[in-house]
Amino acid sequence: MDPTHPLPPASPASGPDQPIERVQIGARMEKRMVKVLKALAEYHDVSLGDLLEGIVLHAFESKVPFNATTLERITLLKQVYGLDYGASASHQFTEPHATAPDPATSGRG
Repeated sequence: MDPTHPLPPASPASGPDQPIERVQIGARMEKRMVKVLKALAEYHDVSLGDLLEGIVLHAFESKVPFNATTLERITLLKQVYGLDYGASASHQFTEPHATAPDPATSGRG
């Protein structure tokens, strides 16, 4: 693994130039997690999308996406941005529900 790169190289089966089509996604994520991910992508000079694709592809193959140096950087970034939860919090997040305007009273003055 290259210690200066956040993710190990792609598996040889994928080839150097894999044609793909990217799409925009409307995913919502926890704010501090996004800050850590953006900072990590910036630190490694890759786009946020590239970083997320690499993490997902490694997870799909049960592979570790980061080397020891990058894991140390993630620990530091989590402290900087106050990300104080780990994997055990997965699927346990709650957020306040915004109330939608009542259509019966909207527009009345």
